[in-house]
Amino acid sequence: MSLKEKALILDKVGIDRALTRVAHEILEKNKGARDIVLVGIQRGGVHIAKRLSARIRDIERVDVPVGSLDITMYRDDLSTRKSQPVPQATDITFDIQDKVMVLVDDVIFTGRTIRAALNSIMDYGRPRSIQLAVLVDRGHRELPVRADYVGKNLPTSAKEKVEVMLAEDGLEEKIVILGE
Repeated sequence: MSLKEKALILDKVGIDRALTRVAHEILEKNKGARDIVLVGIQRGGVHIAKRLSARIRDIERVDVPVGSLDITMYRDDLSTRKSQPVPQATDITFDIQDKVMVLVDDVIFTGRTIRAALNSIMDYGRPRSIQLAVLVDRGHRELPVRADYVGKNLPTSAKEKVEVMLAEDGLEEKIVILGE
């Protein structure tokens, strides 16, 4: 059974607009870029974190460090998956101690990926606080996790799939809902 594109949610312009708004919200909540670090969850979250860093640089003229986080070994579904995920690189080359970490992902669904990311982060230090930024929040939480910054709230059915396609992956830039 293959899934087909049911609806276009955001195109390139819509994605850009949402990320610019999220960057402004991060700066507003934190009263500027001081002590902020961005950490993207592999894979899509890393692309989004880099874009947010570029927007913050454009707005505040401050370079915000960007890291990447692989949560593969912290997942709670490794034993139940049909295929095992391939670990990606974690790259956090800056000190996170006492920083305001903005954890970044492309889509939040059940909250389990974020739980795994929080567990993983603690291996690297203790940030002052951890905030969550996502491009799409599709609901259906299984854990008490809420994003601080959301590009697009998107109610979906549990059977649908949200696909974030980005130029960094060689794709036409858009967010779509896939279904039967």
